[in-house]
Amino acid sequence: MNRKIIDISMELSNDTPQWPGDRPFEYGLTATKEESGSVNVGEVKTSTHMGTHIDAPFHYDNDGLTIDEMPLEVYLSRAQVMDVTGLNKITSDDLKKPEEGVTTVLLKTGVWKDRTKFPEQWPVFDTSIAFWLKENGIRLLGVDVPSVDQETSKDMEMHQAMNREDRYILESVVLDDVAEGVYELIALPLKIKGAEGSPVRAILHT
Repeated sequence: MNRKIIDISMELSNDTPQWPGDRPFEYGLTATKEESGSVNVGEVKTSTHMGTHIDAPFHYDNDGLTIDEMPLEVYLSRAQVMDVTGLNKITSDDLKKPEEGVTTVLLKTGVWKDRTKFPEQWPVFDTSIAFWLKENGIRLLGVDVPSVDQETSKDMEMHQAMNREDRYILESVVLDDVAEGVYELIALPLKIKGAEGSPVRAILHT
């Protein structure tokens, strides 16, 4: 079976940049093989929105679904990568008609070149995209930047528009070397009871 796998996840390490004000990622051994006599045991401390992650509606809606309630089929889907490089604002008019069977759209902006640093800016995603997704049967929107809203946003317009249209969000995917086209996506969250977000190991395969 000649399946090509493309890892579109950010690496998580003690150098991975976090959203300003969030808890940084930290991994370390709490017991070594020498200390325990048998195994190495590690500990992870992190924000649930670290690296490549999904947002549950509870992140921006107190009555929204939590991570453990999310429909997993959304994150096992046929995905279309669309290149929107060079645009400062992306609207529904900038998106191509999705191919048959596609239920995820991944937008490649190309602005986050250095993943060791939090980006200073990224394009604005217009709320018209949320309605376009619903009209075209797309349940999941993925972006290669930290958020579908701007860092300084307090009203979370794009998050709220996605929520109104019952669409879901995947953020901080790595699409630098991924060509436009249709792939199979796997981006499953951890089953964290009551959580508003979760890191994912996101891959595309053909």
